[in-house]
Amino acid sequence: MKSRNFSPDDRVPVRFFEEDEDELCYVIMRSSEAHDVWHTLFGLNTNLTGELALKVIEFQQMQLPMALISFVGASVRFNGDRLKSFYTNHFPWAFKAGLQCTDLMSVYYERYFDEDLEEVRRKWGIIPAQQVKRK
Repeated sequence: MKSRNFSPDDRVPVRFFEEDEDELCYVIMRSSEAHDVWHTLFGLNTNLTGELALKVIEFQQMQLPMALISFVGASVRFNGDRLKSFYTNHFPWAFKAGLQCTDLMSVYYERYFDEDLEEVRRKWGIIPAQQVKRK
């Protein structure tokens, strides 16, 4: 995450909830932090391609309509060639990567921050994006 110059701690606090909804705010904040960690785990940039691929993984992991809606909404920003390239290269990888890895929402990430990234990926069955074969 340092190489991409971002930290989950940089996230703005959760807004638009009542003061007595601390538990819900924590879950939403933790989900946002996990999203940032997943960028690192899967080796995804924070550009549109990386965000779309991560939305596919998030949908596979959590089955939340929000991830699917975000994916569909953001994919309209791609032109024809870029969209075709995404569906040919990144979509199949992200679909498989999200299905085959550990349930990442139940991981206590902070316990693994000092471990080697490649070892953590192997342990959790994560295929990094760098292994996507371009067609």
